[in-house]
Amino acid sequence: MLIASYNPTQMGDVLLTMVRPEAAAQATEQKGRIVRIFNTENNETLGFNFFDVSEILGDLAVKGQVFLDQAQVEALNQALQAAGFEPELVVDDEPKFVVGYVAELTEHPDSDHLHIAKIEVDNDQTLQIVCGAPNIEAGQNVVVAKVGAMMPNGAMIWPGKLRGVDSYGMVCAARELELPNAPKKRGILVLDPAEFEAKTAFDFEKGAKLFTA
Repeated sequence: MLIASYNPTQMGDVLLTMVRPEAAAQATEQKGRIVRIFNTENNETLGFNFFDVSEILGDLAVKGQVFLDQAQVEALNQALQAAGFEPELVVDDEPKFVVGYVAELTEHPDSDHLHIAKIEVDNDQTLQIVCGAPNIEAGQNVVVAKVGAMMPNGAMIWPGKLRGVDSYGMVCAARELELPNAPKKRGILVLDPAEFEAKTAFDFEKGAKLFTA
């Protein structure tokens, strides 16, 4: 997993990267212009912050999540090695927002409004996701934010547990995807299977045309 974000207005010329979820006990170490964040219990790297990153990657003409290509990851790894860190970044080009098919839906044993969904996504995966949307039903095509997804508002999707049941992702509402003119009412976005094929990456450009003003 590799998640990167860049917000020069708020953070300056700093690229933030994450390779694992945050840990309960973590610390940092700095070498040159790179800061490593790590889990103090097992020394696993959680992420790196690259200061003056434009000197490594050139001008990043983006604000928010950055999808790093192979050449950019190689350049960052070279910078890590030069600073004395392990060059452990790996390209992650797997889509994190996908069209999922709700194959199975059962009631949560400890809730009167939560559901346990088995959702088929890409790469022959079936994810268990706990969902509280009132309009979710078996047989639907829905938008799934997989573990490692960064939502448009900057929130991260990590594995979780809701009332004792494991959940690996989130079924999204249109407003959570920040689609133009998205309805404000509760409920997930249900997709037309003729327009959005299950087990494929969600097309945000096509999604932006779903709602008229």
